[in-house]
Amino acid sequence: MTCRENGAVRPMTTQDSYVVRLIFICGFLLFFPIALVASALGCHWRNWLPGAEGVNSLMGGVKAAVYTFMAHLQ
Repeated sequence: MTCRENGAVRPMTTQDSYVVRLIFICGFLLFFPIALVASALGCHWRNWLPGAEGVNSLMGGVKAAVYTFMAHLQ
């Protein structure tokens, strides 16, 4: 995997890998309670989260939403 810095492409370091994992975990901890509560209340939460529209499972939908959110951070 590569990383862009000042327009130059460089290999991803171990520290970059930890940052990506941290962002994923924070996003998952943000979106999962929203999806869980909305599912318990019977709401259509997949329309609320970006990227989760076509996924059937709760975990898959949250994971897709987090990856879509992370793609917008670049």
